[in-house]
Parts: sequence; structure tokens; C-alpha cells
Amino acid sequence: MSLHPFKSVCVMGLGYIGLPTATLIASRGVKVIGVDKNQHAIDTINQGKIHIVEPDLEGLVTKVVGDGSLKAYDHAQPADIFIITVPTPIQEDKSPDMSYVEAALTEIAGQLQTGNLVIIESTSPVGTTDNAAKLLAAQRPDLTFPHTHGEESDIRMAYCPERVLPGQIITELMNNDRIIGGMTPKCAELAKRFYHIFVRGNCHTGTHDTAELVKLSENAYRDVNIAFANELSNVCDHHGIDVNQLVQFANLHPRVNILNPGPGVGGHCIPVDPWFIVDKAREHTPLIQAARRINDERPHWAADKILQLTKENPTAKIACLGLAYKPNVDDLRESPAVEIVRDLAKAHNQTIYVCEPHIKNLPENLSKYKNLQFTDALTAINEADIIATLVNHRTFGYVNKESLNQKKIYDFCGVWHKSIV
Repeated sequence: MSLHPFKSVCVMGLGYIGLPTATLIASRGVKVIGVDKNQHAIDTINQGKIHIVEPDLEGLVTKVVGDGSLKAYDHAQPADIFIITVPTPIQEDKSPDMSYVEAALTEIAGQLQTGNLVIIESTSPVGTTDNAAKLLAAQRPDLTFPHTHGEESDIRMAYCPERVLPGQIITELMNNDRIIGGMTPKCAELAKRFYHIFVRGNCHTGTHDTAELVKLSENAYRDVNIAFANELSNVCDHHGIDVNQLVQFANLHPRVNILNPGPGVGGHCIPVDPWFIVDKAREHTPLIQAARRINDERPHWAADKILQLTKENPTAKIACLGLAYKPNVDDLRESPAVEIVRDLAKAHNQTIYVCEPHIKNLPENLSKYKNLQFTDALTAINEADIIATLVNHRTFGYVNKESLNQKKIYDFCGVWHKSIV
């Protein structure tokens, strides 16, 4: 017998967060309606397969699709709970693009019934849940919402940001603590009861605006610390000092923990979330903005360093190892490695070998450059004169070190722990 009243959940968005979330909920015996606008994703999921790379996910999807607990559609359907997990990218002016969230809310509006709970998980600026309630209320005047009717509202609403690491999403969705912000205490408690279906970690409740800012603050904090490490790298480069040794020695202090510098910051969270804070409080965020500028410039700095190695040999061939934004995944969102390769392709007219073992072809935004050749790591290393490690993929560490002899190497991410050889 079920210990909770939730019989069905509609998950809007079946990407890196939505699909694992939908799958875990379905694995607990709840009927899940997954909604996406990508027909390939829908067809793949309904075959019990996955369209993204995430360890341990496909077996679960196969099971829950097979037993009928999860089915993907291209449109919303009635449910007890609606979860919004669609993308929230930033626009050219660094303002948040909330159009996907608004579209998802508009789509579920017609399906809402008294007693439903709406949860937004998409990373969003402060004020998003309030705006969502107003949007839904405008489309459903026959229902009441928390911003006007408080605890007596027909529809409950909450915000609960995801806080997971690609490559470990299933484990972290189950074990990480969750921050649940309700528009009212009853909204928060109902959402907490729901998350306990599949979350083993603690569920902390608070206000919806606090929950919105928590996720943004976590990633802005990380961004500032990364920017400090990257700025130290610039200082060390200026003085001819080995930054890796500097960080190692500085971290011997019991209250210092400097991060290792890298070629940039990628993914959908750290490079994006700080701008969501800035958008609503620009005059109060000079440090956050400075960190973003430092980290945004880092890929161009890295490309310049590689290009400096071609001055002695203008016809040198370059190997770029890695395109993903982090090790051992296929996720290229906001990847600094992609920016570095693009800069090199524009500035160096010789062959540039590109290796990314987790994808099958160059991404569309790089495929137009005729001097880029997509290949495997062994070919890239054997053919190139200059090797740049841009992502610390596990497979790169297995390369025969003898194949690196007579090569110039810029190891930006510690694959072989070499700077320039």
C-alpha cells in the first residue's frame, strides 16, 4: 500500500536533469508522464533507451519504461504533480532566457486541477516562482494560487533546485540534501513529502525566494574561487612561476584550499548562474561580475598560449584533447574547450586534430572549420607537433607516454602533469 497520495507526476523536460528525475520517481511505483519537444528523445526513451550519456541511467530507464511506469510524450497531461526541468540559458546580454519555463507553465496551465502541486526545478533568478504563479493565475482564473490566496489556494507551488554533478546524477539525486522553497508552509511540506519518495538526503524547507537564490549562490561561490585560481595562474605566468607547485605549497597552510587553475569554466551551471544573480542585483555584485569576466576570458588566454608555441613552427599541427566541459561525460554546454578549439581554428590555418571520445562527430558550431579533423586520441597525438589537453578524460591518462616524446605539450588540466615540454 502506498504511503503517499501521489499517483502521477508530469515532468516537463527530459534532458540531463528531467530524465533521471522522472526515472527515479517512476522506479518508486509512481506513474510518470515525461514531456519533451525533441521527438528523437521521446522515441529513444519510449524504446527504453537514453539520448544522453549518464552512468547507471539506461538500465533504470529500460526497467521503468518496460513496466509502464514512465512514458514520454510531446505534450503535458493531467497529473497530481507537475515538475518543470526545462533549460534556462542566458542571452547575449547575459540576461536569463525564461522562455522555456514560461512555455512549460503555459502548457501545464490547461491541465491543472484543484489540489495539484507545481514545482520548478529549472535554475532561475529570484522572483521566478512568484512570476510563475501570476502567469498560471492569468490563464486559469477558475483556480486560486498561493500569491493571492496563501494556504487556502487551490494550487500549491514550490521551488526546488537540482544540485547534482553530471556523471553522478542518479546517486546525487537520491543522496544529496534538497532545498525546498514553498510559496506557503503547506506548499513546502507537500513538496517535501513528495521528494521523500526518492530522496534519501535531508529535505530542508524554507521560502521560495531563498531556494531560488541558494542554487545561484552555490555556483557563484565556486565561480569566484575558480577565478582566484585562474588569476593566480596569470600572475605565475607573468613571473615564470610553476602555478601547480605554488598551489601545492600554499595549500599546506591549514586554512587555505586554493583550487587548481584550468582552461576555463563550463557546463550549464557555474558559467550561467552568477549572471542570474547579477541580473536582479547588478549594483550589489561587483565581485561576482569580476569573477565571471576572469573566467570568461580564460579560454582565449589558453588559446593564445597554444598559439605562442606555433611561432617557432608556423606549420605545426595541433592536437586538442577533449571538448566536453568536464571529464568523462559528453556534455559540451558552455565548454571552454570548444571555445579554445574555435579560437585556434580561426587563427591557425594548419591541421588541428580534435579528439572527444564521448561524442561521434564535431559539434555543429565547429564543423564549419575545414582545418579541424575529428579523430581518436592516438591518431591526434601521433600526427600532431603540439598537444593541448583541454579535458582530463580518464582515457587520455592511458596514453603511452613514449608517444609524447619530441612533442610540445600544454597540459591545461593535469592529464600527464606536464606544463610545457
